[in-house]
Amino acid sequence: MLGTALVTPAPAAGQYTVKALKFTVQTGGRTCTIDADLYRPTGTGRAPAVLATNGFGGSKSDGSTDAIGKAFAQRGYVSLVYSGLGFGNSGCLISLDDPGIDGTAASRLIDFLAGKRAADDGTEADFVTLDAKGDPRVGMIGGSYGGAVQLATAAVDHRVDALVPMITWNDLAYSLDPNNAGPHGSVPGAFKWQWANGFYLIGESQPITIPGLDPSRINSLGCLHFVTEACRTVRTLNSGSYPAGRTAELLAYARSVSPISYLSRVEAPTLLVQGQADSLFNLNEATATYRTLKAQGTPAKMIWQSWGHSGGMVAGELNLGSGDLESTYVGKRILAWFDRYLQKKTGTDTGPAFAYYRDWITDPAGTYATADRLPALSQKLYLSGDGKLVDNRSKVTRGSRTYTNRLVPTSHSESSLAGLVGLPDKEPYDTEGSYLGWTSEPLARTTDVVGAPRARLKVVSPKAERTQRSGDAADRLVLFAKLYDVAPDGTRTLVHRLVAPVRVPDVTRSFTVTLPGIVHRYEKGHRLRFVIAASDDAYFGNRGIKPVTVVSSPGDTGVLELPVVSR
Repeated sequence: MLGTALVTPAPAAGQYTVKALKFTVQTGGRTCTIDADLYRPTGTGRAPAVLATNGFGGSKSDGSTDAIGKAFAQRGYVSLVYSGLGFGNSGCLISLDDPGIDGTAASRLIDFLAGKRAADDGTEADFVTLDAKGDPRVGMIGGSYGGAVQLATAAVDHRVDALVPMITWNDLAYSLDPNNAGPHGSVPGAFKWQWANGFYLIGESQPITIPGLDPSRINSLGCLHFVTEACRTVRTLNSGSYPAGRTAELLAYARSVSPISYLSRVEAPTLLVQGQADSLFNLNEATATYRTLKAQGTPAKMIWQSWGHSGGMVAGELNLGSGDLESTYVGKRILAWFDRYLQKKTGTDTGPAFAYYRDWITDPAGTYATADRLPALSQKLYLSGDGKLVDNRSKVTRGSRTYTNRLVPTSHSESSLAGLVGLPDKEPYDTEGSYLGWTSEPLARTTDVVGAPRARLKVVSPKAERTQRSGDAADRLVLFAKLYDVAPDGTRTLVHRLVAPVRVPDVTRSFTVTLPGIVHRYEKGHRLRFVIAASDDAYFGNRGIKPVTVVSSPGDTGVLELPVVSR
């Protein structure tokens, strides 16, 4: 439950001034100009500051970034919002929120807030609350690309006092080339080509679409607008080949610019907000960041909201573009977070450790459930040889079933960018003969699944066993695991259109698949359906035809584990 400190009346809109500023900074071996807007509340003395930047492809002037500046200035904070490197009117190349480049650039802006340096026009900030000389009281907030930069900044500058990263990544190698079979990073995954190329084209097109582009934003080493390593990574993934040395090096680069590689240096209290409808950066990304921060003693809490990169916005949820924080659960939590760590109101209740949105609740006041920890895997189901998903190993029947992939994708989960551009997307489907499914009996009671399901599998594929010895990881078997909800009338729903791509490390051994986290109610009378498919058209798949057989017996069969919560 929320404490009373979180439920505060909306303040009268405060007055503020806005001033456009430029900052010339040295970062990543380049000279970069940063374009920013300073929102300063009127009629106040020194005040804490909020620093924010745009999502990928945006700028300081886009709806949500501009709204952050206004919203927090109205609430008495000094707001500095800026266009990230390579976007808007800021200079230099897109460097994927590299802490040594983007994080360092943000740190130079913190120097300005500290009064240690002036803007290019001579403007100085002598109106920000200081914790010590040169140390301003400053928090950061933003989503996606503007979320990861917060962690990158906090890793290189411990003056940051509070973070609110929203719908962002933990590991870009997992985000863009996910392999949901452990151990983490042992084998490259299946390239998420629609998402990755969509963003790549957005970045590369800027020198063409923006007249008079700053020359510092043009790369002469094989790319137009990205740092060279980022271009090489995307090109290797698009090649469909994973040569051992080169691929390992490029995926290591993706991790080096990801929080997974530098979270040990993040000390700022962090409120993570991740979206359930998000096939780009799924709930597992925020969960990984949350667990790491908690384990090292960094104050951290996590909220799973409805919306993400794949849509999911519903009435009553926080819309950063509206700036209306007090009327939403997530908005109240953000305000409380900054009250506690920026206003230093030590008695503020910052809410529970974990909260999640429930789309089956109709009362807006009760859509979020809370807990002091993430739900554990608590229910096991077994893959029977007759295609049933059973609740006891003794019910497993002996049997084997086979599917095979084709040279073109035969399963559809989503068109990744359809939601962002407002286009309709066809319903998910699997083509007969190219997948296997296991279906439970109708549920005797309503079942709420909250978290990441996990499956232990063993497959037989002589063709894949031969090709996996080639030395190129692209020759290993690829499959896609997913969970459906089957209604009594037979209608199937792929929850938030999420799938778990797997490049099997070794088909001669069992392997574990961690599916994307979900929050979903299976109503009484509905059935769970677990599917492994040969392909998915949002990802690159198998190279060559590789038939797959799954054998089941009571003593040796696949196991599906679910994080089921009590109602």
